[in-house]
Amino acid sequence: MATFVITIPGTFTSDITDSARSTLERKLAPQHTDVSESEGLNLLTLNEDNTFAVRLEVEAADRYEAKLDATRLVSAALEEAGIAEANAPLGPPAVTGIDSDL
Repeated sequence: MATFVITIPGTFTSDITDSARSTLERKLAPQHTDVSESEGLNLLTLNEDNTFAVRLEVEAADRYEAKLDATRLVSAALEEAGIAEANAPLGPPAVTGIDSDL
């Protein structure tokens, strides 16, 4: 198992409320730990054009599983924040870091 930092881009097709943003960050916070923080990565970056990027960590056996797990986590957090899937389409996840004992 390794810790993967996964970046998932997306676009909010409507404005996001401060409450929804806070809920989203709170739900994803447990996935933003030592590796991300030591590299100075923000959990959620919102741009003026409503695009965003989520950077989180997942434990997985390989890159493929890490990307799937990260996408599931972000989708679930968006839903729990009250943001419909159609209002925040996600782009393809990318591995942007790996921490492994191998």
